Amino acid sequence: MSQRPLRGISVVVAGAGMAGLSAARALEADGATVTIVEARDRVGGRVWTIRDGFAGRQHAEAGGDLIESDHHATLNLARALKLETTPILDDGFGYYGRSAGGRLAIQTIGGMFRLMPRSFGDLVQAYKLAERRWDGPIAQRLASQSVADWLAREHGGREILERFRGMRGLMLADPEDLSLIAMVDLFADWEDPGDIESCRVRTGNDRLATETAKRLRGELLLDTVLRRVRQDNGKCTLTIERQGALSEMDAHYVIASLPASTLRDVVFEPSMPDLQRDAIANLRYGRVTRLLLQFDRRFWTKTGRPKAFGSDQPFGALWDGNEQQHSRAGILSFLAGGGASPELQQILSNEGTDGVVKRLTWLGTPAHVIGTRTITWENDPWARGGYAYFDPAFKSAWRDWLARPFGRVLFAGEHTSNRWQGYINGAIESGQRAAAEILSMQAISAIGTR
Repeated sequence: MSQRPLRGISVVVAGAGMAGLSAARALEADGATVTIVEARDRVGGRVWTIRDGFAGRQHAEAGGDLIESDHHATLNLARALKLETTPILDDGFGYYGRSAGGRLAIQTIGGMFRLMPRSFGDLVQAYKLAERRWDGPIAQRLASQSVADWLAREHGGREILERFRGMRGLMLADPEDLSLIAMVDLFADWEDPGDIESCRVRTGNDRLATETAKRLRGELLLDTVLRRVRQDNGKCTLTIERQGALSEMDAHYVIASLPASTLRDVVFEPSMPDLQRDAIANLRYGRVTRLLLQFDRRFWTKTGRPKAFGSDQPFGALWDGNEQQHSRAGILSFLAGGGASPELQQILSNEGTDGVVKRLTWLGTPAHVIGTRTITWENDPWARGGYAYFDPAFKSAWRDWLARPFGRVLFAGEHTSNRWQGYINGAIESGQRAAAEILSMQAISAIGTR
């Protein structure tokens, strides 16, 4: 095969998040001509580092933050771009919530495992026996019920329900809204959370996007919205909108790396198969408010205690948002997912940042706030939420359709990843996978013409 097997092939990538940029990078390496269209005025999508509004040239992540030690696609990309990663949160996560005695207190996150109904282990084992497939009766059983409903049937009790609610900073959904299969899938891999090691790009995770974009040769059209994709005669014709004007462009292939929340606004001709259209239309995105508070002193730091906590409280999960920037001042990052998102917004609306700060005395005597930023992702028109989650109304058989090619249209994005859904790593791998699918489709076509 040629060293540039996609020479002469044109691809339009819709979306300049990590999925789209990774797809474009892989395609160009194989010789394709790539054009990226992006609705925002920047690259990165939900990987976004906030660099303004903080003293001392500090920064923190508004979107994708924690990179884990087994996120190989992300770490490999960082190395290829010569970006330094730095370990963070080396004491892991703790939990802040009500103890068995009903008092709010700092606790170990491992307490969740002791509280778990015994039948949960059986569900995880059955899911593993099914090789984590979503197309059979085991997945159907798990997917059709919420975590809260299952706990009620198993007499799980208030304490474990609160612990599951404390995970909405990860799942972006409360137990009442989250499908049981999502939690089983998480625990199928997460047998010992103490083994998780986290890092972030020292100069900001958005460098993964901006440095990738700098190295691309093809055209990048910002402030450009994909409106329609028509397939006929072995090509794709796209209708795009720029500054209120519509125009068309042709390509051999399209990679749609838009979140499902906005992908469903794109018109496809001919129409997608019903199951694929239903999967995209019914996938939900978690509400999440990201609050970044810069203090003149890192009052939350205590030797031997975690710098990160899950919680069922209205402020959501929180952690040191820039410990890699060694200084007295620091940024505390809040991730209020699911029902915590409107709860935190209400606190900010009624009481301002003082209302949040006064709820942090369990961490120590709060320092003085010197900078603040709030990002509410469900209000972002090009995301409409933090990342995808699965609720009981989402049929398990739909999941594979999220990533299935539709003619010459390929799909990427964290929501299409089976292994790393919700993570930067899932976005990157999905873009690489979509590019590899085009390579394979071209190879199949070449074989067929011999």
